Amino acid sequence: MDKNTLSHTTWECKYHLIFAPKYRRQIIYGKIKTDVGKILRELCERKGIEIIEAELCKDHIHMLVRIPAKYSVSEIMGY
Repeated sequence: MDKNTLSHTTWECKYHLIFAPKYRRQIIYGKIKTDVGKILRELCERKGIEIIEAELCKDHIHMLVRIPAKYSVSEIMGY
């Protein structure tokens, strides 16, 4: 089991996040699929979040991510 550490903690925080656009419009598979993937990857790299798995469906996005313990899930979703 992988362990991540900060100065005083050892953590293993994995979360299943789902992004759904308003009214669940089926636009993610169109032209913006690659752009959405690049944007999410870049934002996660900036905060040190590891994307374990990700899947873009027609009307929503599933992501399994490892978020450092110094960030709350709501803080990351707002970011």
